[in-house]
Amino acid sequence: MTMKNSLLQGGVLALGLLALQAVAAVAPDEAAQLGASLTPLGAEKAGNADGSIPAWTGGLPTNAATVDDRGFLGDPFPGEQPLFTITAANAEQYKDKLSPGQMAMFKRYSSTYRIPVYTSHRSAAVPQTIYDAAKQSALNTQPVDGGNGLTNFADSHYYAFPIPKDGVQVMWNHITRYRGGNARRLVIQATPQTNGSFTPVQFQDEVAFPADMTALDKEKSANVLLYFKQRVVAPSRLAGNVLLVHETIDQVKEPRLAWLYNAGQRRVRRAPQVSYDGPGTAADGLRTADNFDLFSGAPDRYDWKLVGKKEMYIPYNSYKLESPQVKYKDIIQPGHVNPDLTRYELHRVWEVVATLKPGERHIYAKRHYFIDEDSWQIAYADHYDGRGQLWRVGEGHASYHYQRQVSAYAVETLYDLIAGRYIALGLKNEEKRGIEFGFAANGADYTPAALRNAGIR
Repeated sequence: MTMKNSLLQGGVLALGLLALQAVAAVAPDEAAQLGASLTPLGAEKAGNADGSIPAWTGGLPTNAATVDDRGFLGDPFPGEQPLFTITAANAEQYKDKLSPGQMAMFKRYSSTYRIPVYTSHRSAAVPQTIYDAAKQSALNTQPVDGGNGLTNFADSHYYAFPIPKDGVQVMWNHITRYRGGNARRLVIQATPQTNGSFTPVQFQDEVAFPADMTALDKEKSANVLLYFKQRVVAPSRLAGNVLLVHETIDQVKEPRLAWLYNAGQRRVRRAPQVSYDGPGTAADGLRTADNFDLFSGAPDRYDWKLVGKKEMYIPYNSYKLESPQVKYKDIIQPGHVNPDLTRYELHRVWEVVATLKPGERHIYAKRHYFIDEDSWQIAYADHYDGRGQLWRVGEGHASYHYQRQVSAYAVETLYDLIAGRYIALGLKNEEKRGIEFGFAANGADYTPAALRNAGIR
């Protein structure tokens, strides 16, 4: 072989290796940890040193408890009692495993807020096809524009970065987590006054994914992560209003698209306000658009710092909060939801701090997130105003739908420490049925032209 040919072949090999590195988010030997030392979704498989966090052994079985004919979940742990309860009187003792927001809640509601701590169960799992998709994401997905969008992700569609390297990649795992495929639910949103009185707002929510839809324009949907539709059912003054969102994958190339049908005007309008700190639907000013799902939408206005991992007491296996035996008035109380119905467990979380970029605008100057390692759901979200004051405290009360192998929220709450009010979204207890997974979704129903028909049903 001549020196010239040797150099040429060496150059081609080097370029090939560089091309492989450009495609792969992590090297194949690192991705091989998924399902070995790590769970298939990237959590640490092993428990902690003293056994208070157990090893992950595959999550709850699909028959962990009885699911009634309306889709409401039975509690897999009905006889368990709290190991201990954290109150304002002993919170300092547990401070290293609590969020700043929790500590602030103990100060704000010292006589009523409490955290009952139960035995930890690593319930979360997903179907094998989703584990396979996460592995493909690890090998292929790349961030674009500093992490504000994704590329090489469309064929995977779940868990963009199961072995994350920075804070925004952790957040993308929350955004791209498995939600059970197409899902539909009737839920209540409550924004109680300081005395606990509230008027429930009823929504019909739908989320649909391109891979699970028919009659879809493949070209137009190529950059769509999911379709979301929300119809207000009650009260009558709001009934018939419908929101449609096309959530994109590469949000730099194509920002979130949203439309709103106003039943009073009988008109469909573009809704650019349904993003960032635009007001949440019928939320009485208590949440922003991107507070939905604890965080949703584009991450581009913040710098995201990955602090690391830690052990925390987080809301988990919250089956009491979605029991059909419980009434909304039993849950919604002055200041916060009823702690007798909550359940917290010790789990490992990823800690991420978001700081507003210079020149960008948002009502939250800093956001502090704690994300469950097993499900990639946000457990806590602390929000700070422009003065650096802790303002709003979010809690995601997680439950695991074992029959469908999907994690979700029994309810998500956002507490306004200054106003002394809060919002609770996702309550289903008194509805006709629980979450409906796997419904048939037609692409024609998720277009602006279809909104008016959705509003007058």
